[in-house]
Amino acid sequence: MTLRKYVVVPPMEGDLENLREMANNLWFSWNLDAVELFDHLDEGLWREGGHNPLWSLIRLSRQRLKEIREDEGYLSHAEKVCQRFRSYIKRARKYAYRLDRPIDFVIAYFSLEFGITESLPIYSGGLGLLAGDHLKSSSDLSLPLVGVGLMYQEGFFKQRLSPDGWQQEVYPKTQFDTLPLEKQLDSSGNPLILKVNLAGDPLYFRILKVSVGRVPLYLLDADIPENTAFFRTVTARLYGGDTEMRIRQEILLGIGGARALQALGIKPSAFHLNEGHAAFTLLERVRYFVEEEGLTLEEARQIVVSQSILTVHTPVPAGNDVFDRSLMERYFRSSVEKANVDFENLLAVGRKHPEDRNEGFWMPVLGLRHTSKANGVSRLHGRVARDMWKDVWPNLDKEDVPIGYITNGVHIPSYISRDLLRLYDRYLGRGWTEDPDNEKIWQQIDYIPDTELWRTHERCRNRLIYFARRRLIEQLKLRGAPATEIEEAHSVLNTDALTICFARRFATYKRATLIFRDMKRLASILNQKGKTVQLIFAGKAHPADNGGKKLIQSIVQTIKSEPFRGRVVFIEDYDINVARYMVQGADVWLNNPRRPLEACGTSGMKAAANGALTLSVLDGWWDEGYRGDNGWAIGSGEEYENLDYQDDIEGKELYDLLEQSVIPLFYERGIDDIPREWIRGVKRSLSTICPVFNSHRMVTDYVESSYVPCATNFKKLSESNYALLRELVAWKKGIANDWDKLSVKDVHVSNDTERLKGKSIEFQVRIETAGHQPDELNVELLHGPIDLWENFKVRNITRLYPAKDAESSGSAFIFKGEIPLTVTGMYGYGVRVTPQFPGLPSLEDLDLIIRG
Repeated sequence: MTLRKYVVVPPMEGDLENLREMANNLWFSWNLDAVELFDHLDEGLWREGGHNPLWSLIRLSRQRLKEIREDEGYLSHAEKVCQRFRSYIKRARKYAYRLDRPIDFVIAYFSLEFGITESLPIYSGGLGLLAGDHLKSSSDLSLPLVGVGLMYQEGFFKQRLSPDGWQQEVYPKTQFDTLPLEKQLDSSGNPLILKVNLAGDPLYFRILKVSVGRVPLYLLDADIPENTAFFRTVTARLYGGDTEMRIRQEILLGIGGARALQALGIKPSAFHLNEGHAAFTLLERVRYFVEEEGLTLEEARQIVVSQSILTVHTPVPAGNDVFDRSLMERYFRSSVEKANVDFENLLAVGRKHPEDRNEGFWMPVLGLRHTSKANGVSRLHGRVARDMWKDVWPNLDKEDVPIGYITNGVHIPSYISRDLLRLYDRYLGRGWTEDPDNEKIWQQIDYIPDTELWRTHERCRNRLIYFARRRLIEQLKLRGAPATEIEEAHSVLNTDALTICFARRFATYKRATLIFRDMKRLASILNQKGKTVQLIFAGKAHPADNGGKKLIQSIVQTIKSEPFRGRVVFIEDYDINVARYMVQGADVWLNNPRRPLEACGTSGMKAAANGALTLSVLDGWWDEGYRGDNGWAIGSGEEYENLDYQDDIEGKELYDLLEQSVIPLFYERGIDDIPREWIRGVKRSLSTICPVFNSHRMVTDYVESSYVPCATNFKKLSESNYALLRELVAWKKGIANDWDKLSVKDVHVSNDTERLKGKSIEFQVRIETAGHQPDELNVELLHGPIDLWENFKVRNITRLYPAKDAESSGSAFIFKGEIPLTVTGMYGYGVRVTPQFPGLPSLEDLDLIIRG
């Protein structure tokens, strides 16, 4: 017999109702005053429940409840914190930062995972944490954004290590009844149940809403009685199961997510896909416009392109979702053919080479072909992404592939220590958390006395050491370790020693064991008399990644030997809570991936905001963040073909940096035992990294470069019964048919014999337009210094405009422009012509180009 469940909660009337009110919104997770309120209720319950305030309230004893009711100081503080929460939620201002007018449209943000707080385990790593920080900053900035994801019954796994160090996965079930989840109801007051088609069978799902400050996050749950036992497992595990389970989850996220928003009456003007997992959203949007708005297939596709944004994360093809033909046939052929669409045409839009019927269906390619804005997550990753996906635009040069970059950032209040928060409040002003991307605020770091900053960080390091010891003891007990080993764990690590942390997903390209490459040299580094160094590791390998599991096992087995015993620790089950202790207590944050395989990486940003110094390969965000005096770089940005040689070179450089720079700087003390040069580096790190690598800046970049342009285009194309949309589709067809008739007739350069620095050159380009008007073309001059092989060292782009004083000749028009000569040397130039729809100059998605 299946039992129905209910939860009995203690009475919370009167002043204690404030606690329940705050517990029902994840705002508490980035507001330390609220966290302290729940921690104070019962520290044991708070820890046991994974920092879940509702779980703590439900299990609070009657005696403790009575004590809280009689604690006037606690109740008064709770009232103040709750008033601040209510003021935050009710804030009426609209997002208008650097915009001509406030935003009056909704953005939908789709992601397969969201890392917001450890008590909502629907994340695995960086992708989810980025999504969570995106929602938090959107809330802080009053951006009208809604999140869409899946509610997993078991989430990502809990990590346990066997006695020999092999990773084992445990999947505890999440107790939905103890989470702040609000069931969405239909007009009759019943749970809103929707469905998607999975290979001819209906998959039903409900919608659960969780509030992330002012941002609603809608989570789709298939574990409901309307489904078969097998279909209920579709939302069981994040990244669990085989490729077929993945396509089921992505159909639910993409197609189901779009239908959920429609059923809730939410009409976004911009759709942002966080990675290609959600790209089926685009197909559902096309279906909607064809079947419910009466558009043609090409019109529907065009308007979906106009309002859609894709962020790509994975820098290697093997890490991206690709489905074979048989899977696509099973899940899409029937529905596509019922809509009178050629199934082969559907497959073609998901291939890098549309005509290659042996190629699989790439989710990122589907996304790239149906979005008007695409970006990587760091400057370097943007370059890598353009190279990886250049075949989608075969007519474009690699540097012209329309994938830009918006470097990730972190939500600093979510990761900052309470000690440092109070220090920042005192010296930066209490409003610094609302304006973390303000460089002037972070320049005030220099006003913090060295002693205060250092003592604050020492307290955080102490907490990390005590936490590591406690977790190590728990781990050893679970493994059945001998009593002597458990006793030794009480004294591992040194609260005063230089502490280097390495914590991230254990993928092989991240090279967690690089620092162990020369065991003898590492042992010498860790055990210098009077200059002790210690290492703390944490991280999970994907359940199917045996290579990553072997790295973990290698570290666990190595640190049992005497040179490393007590100096190196591996903390199991890396999650947001473990990360918080590590980024807050680390002196040095170590990162040594193989360049350029780290798309961005954000853990180092969190550590830097807490006063750690970065020691990293110039990859991902550090390629932008390193200034020469705010941390250390391993190498100079080299990329290697011989990986073993690379490990030798960069391993030695890592040891050299530790021996010659990092350790001496840390232990160089005055009579007051303060490492002032080290603190100078910390302050430089804080003032250069925090105002740039934060999620407020990141979200603002998305607003200006993607959300506003997409929403503006969507509005224009939708007006007057899609009149401009129909004009656009007809124009694109016409100019595509005529494109072979267009050409660059000639290029005339003034001042041809005398090109002196300080002067300028005027260019006149005659274009054969085949009857098209000049405003239908985007004519550009590509120019810059060149090397001996006539390649641009730096490529500049100058727009050329139709000449008002020049006579047209038939269907040929003159375009003019000039460039200043500011630097001497060998220069080159060329002309590029692309189509441009006059009604929407910011919408450019045609793979047509003329060079001259």
